[in-house]
Amino acid sequence: MIRNGHGEAGSAKRPGPRARRAVRVWCDGCYDMVHYGHSNQLRQARAMGDHLIVGVHTDEEIAKHKGPPVFTQEERYKMVQAIKWVDEVVPAAPYVTTLETLDKYNCDFCVHGNDITLTVDGRDTYEEVKQAGRYRECKRTQGVSTTDLVGRMLLVTKAHHSSQEMSSEYREYADSFGKCPGGRNPWTGVSQFLQTSQKIIQFASGKEPQPGETVIYVAGAFDLFHIGHVDFLEKVYGLAERPYVIAGLHFDQEVNHYKGKNYPIMNLHERTLSVLACRYVSEVVIGAPYSVTAELLDHFKVDLVCHGKTEVVPDKDGSDPYEEPKRRGIFCQVDSGNDLTTDLIVQRIIKNRLEYEARNQKKEAKELAFQEAMRRQEAQPERESDCDF
Repeated sequence: MIRNGHGEAGSAKRPGPRARRAVRVWCDGCYDMVHYGHSNQLRQARAMGDHLIVGVHTDEEIAKHKGPPVFTQEERYKMVQAIKWVDEVVPAAPYVTTLETLDKYNCDFCVHGNDITLTVDGRDTYEEVKQAGRYRECKRTQGVSTTDLVGRMLLVTKAHHSSQEMSSEYREYADSFGKCPGGRNPWTGVSQFLQTSQKIIQFASGKEPQPGETVIYVAGAFDLFHIGHVDFLEKVYGLAERPYVIAGLHFDQEVNHYKGKNYPIMNLHERTLSVLACRYVSEVVIGAPYSVTAELLDHFKVDLVCHGKTEVVPDKDGSDPYEEPKRRGIFCQVDSGNDLTTDLIVQRIIKNRLEYEARNQKKEAKELAFQEAMRRQEAQPERESDCDF
């Protein structure tokens, strides 16, 4: 049962004899370091049809065309499957999207953002399906990209989640990285994400707990929402027959207080959308108190409070943030079986810093070259029109 999404798994009614045929939509990509931009693309794609199939590329293919991925292919497959708008995942999808692939999975068309994906030799990976008229485009989510997130981690600065304390180093990075002479690069440009109520509505289910459902509360930073979080939430979701999982997200300042360094990598608004996109989460408390209070438990009528195996840092007054649920006998520690943390992800990036920087520069160079080629192509008819016939 998927409460936070377009419907429960397998709940779609079979079309009657006279009903229209279900529209099958194809998306594909690397989906490395999955963020709310990826989720928003898949949300838009799902809205264009009835069944969304997502192809995910292998580590080998990504390394060949873009550079080393941060997450393994198995991690990326499971991460995409956890996005509530996805109906089916196809592992090891080809990097270049062809009509053969669409036909193999009975897809009517494929959907991609209004950015560009190029092969190692600079070709548009969607050229064939575009020419066949089986390509649709959705809006790219401004303000986030995998390249930007990697950049935030490499800079080791907390300025990315507070515009008021932006350092000169980060300002220089934000002003120059991913830009071209004409302004912000439409593919890798860095911009400040602006949260809106409409965006939250698009991601949220809008459903309240129903009689007979078990309300389960979890809390944390959920920074760089990753497969470790997914495994934990999946285990929590499986604790009840009819679960309603509420995730409490701490304020940026609170996260920075107990994690230090440059955390959180993503600000509260970004983290909110990332968690809302997960099929195991029903509701999100934006800016939840660090300590799970009696007022919070009573307000949401919480039946169970869960925490993973990560260290529980005492509140500022030295108290246990889970003291109240423990007193009520509703606290449960959950072992997800996955030791991955946001810290370990950052360590992966730092360890391979030179490779990731080279990947970003390679991607930028390819996109600028493609943009220049497009400008020349658009200018060609104008020159021909000046000729006398």
